[in-house]
Amino acid sequence: MNNAVETTQPLVAVRKLSKRFPGILANDQISLDLWPGEVHVLLGENGAGKSTLVGMLSGLQQPDEGEIVINGHRQVITSPRRALQLGIGTVFQHSMMVPTLTVAENLALGEPWWQRPNRQHCAQEIVRISREIGVKVNPSSPAGALSLGEQQQAEIVRSLLRGSRLLILDEATAMLTPRNAQELGELMRRLVAQNLAVVFITHKLNEALAYGDRISVLRSGRKVGEIPPARLKQLDNAGAMREVVSLMFNLAPQPPSDVAAVLPVPHPGLPVWKPKDFSGVKPLLEIMALGITDGEMSVSHVELKIRPGEILGIAGIDGNGQKQLAEGVAGQRPLREGRIFLQGTSIEDLSIGQRRRLGLRYVTDDRLTEGTVGGFSVALNLVLKQIGEAPFWQRGIEQPGRIAEHARRLINAFDVRTPTIDTACGTLSGGNIQKVLLARELSGFTKAVLFAKPTYGLDLQNIAATRRRIREAAEQGLAVMLISTDLEEIIELADNIAVMSQGRIVGQVTNGSEARQQVGKLMSGMTL
Repeated sequence: MNNAVETTQPLVAVRKLSKRFPGILANDQISLDLWPGEVHVLLGENGAGKSTLVGMLSGLQQPDEGEIVINGHRQVITSPRRALQLGIGTVFQHSMMVPTLTVAENLALGEPWWQRPNRQHCAQEIVRISREIGVKVNPSSPAGALSLGEQQQAEIVRSLLRGSRLLILDEATAMLTPRNAQELGELMRRLVAQNLAVVFITHKLNEALAYGDRISVLRSGRKVGEIPPARLKQLDNAGAMREVVSLMFNLAPQPPSDVAAVLPVPHPGLPVWKPKDFSGVKPLLEIMALGITDGEMSVSHVELKIRPGEILGIAGIDGNGQKQLAEGVAGQRPLREGRIFLQGTSIEDLSIGQRRRLGLRYVTDDRLTEGTVGGFSVALNLVLKQIGEAPFWQRGIEQPGRIAEHARRLINAFDVRTPTIDTACGTLSGGNIQKVLLARELSGFTKAVLFAKPTYGLDLQNIAATRRRIREAAEQGLAVMLISTDLEEIIELADNIAVMSQGRIVGQVTNGSEARQQVGKLMSGMTL
């Protein structure tokens, strides 16, 4: 794919790298080689361990086990400054430049404090490197005035000016328009043609196949497979996609006689999934011909029916319209077309509050900034969607006693570990913040619940607790939509599974011994 100089030694070699956090093994014995002249794609769903690996390569975190070898020598990367000294530059999803400073001034940051920055020299170097790699970066522009694509180009130029030979692009296309993402992909190809090594971290298969020379797949903190350049060249696009999806979602064929082998092992305390009979049961939540226009991923002609007591899993590679679908149904995003019925009542024209009062609840995947307000108390977060409403407000006056009583009841029922009800919600652990979110959305008058990646970022204990709550919600007769990129989670919980790709529902299967393989085929673009 490129004309880079061949070499017999990887630029950077990762050897059995492990990293632990309380309650979770984020990286487990990961080994991989990063070669000059290659775009090495790291694929994996949220929580697979990609960001932790990047953190160790860029000096933000230290491994608990294993080693990093650079140009044949074992190195300890103690800080981002040390990573840059060793030739490793990282461009993160969100720009790290100071928005009020110019691009040239941002480049000068980190230099010895006693030296006056040579702005003219910095500007000249920015122009030179920009010309060499085929981009246009104005050194005099304030960083905050640049588009997201221009900011990333400036970050890449800054890394190269500091001597980076390995460039890590961490979810670099996540915030970009399709056109900007394509430009970044073309830039990666130009960089490896100059014998640099590029690590491109993404969860978008089309980008991985378009720009990658080598693909490694992470799942649950482990490297579960690698597709080397020779193998990628042998495969057509459809074949490569099938192979990657199989690695990402553990879709290796199972013995046909061993039904137990294809059913998931439930988390402790969670009973094994059993099929239910919904024949003759009318849908509680019905979505008809739903369309949503969005610059990143539009949703088209989605048809779904969820009956009381049913968990409908929405599977698929992240970024294929799941977020847009959830927000459209919840009322947070305008619809282009379509109807939504909750227990026979049309709700597509209703506000978020009106839908909530009819019994529709939404557990967002963004629990820190959308689901809760970190500076507010736990008690206030538990009534966050009922501000001004009785019984917690009377004639516009807050009723602290009733809010406190409500908070104590939910904290006890949902086992929220908090010092007091007045503790700022943002100071709690991720698992306890999720419990606050679940307590708020699953209490009161509820008919249907939308869960968006409900266990993302949680430790095993809180994953099990959250899955029990989802199962219990269905057992209480609620209609449950479970959007998750964790196929194990969906198979463990869902009664039926719809697969979403490119903003459309491409198929639906009933959970059972064949579900994993059927979902894998649908995700790979095949028909059943």
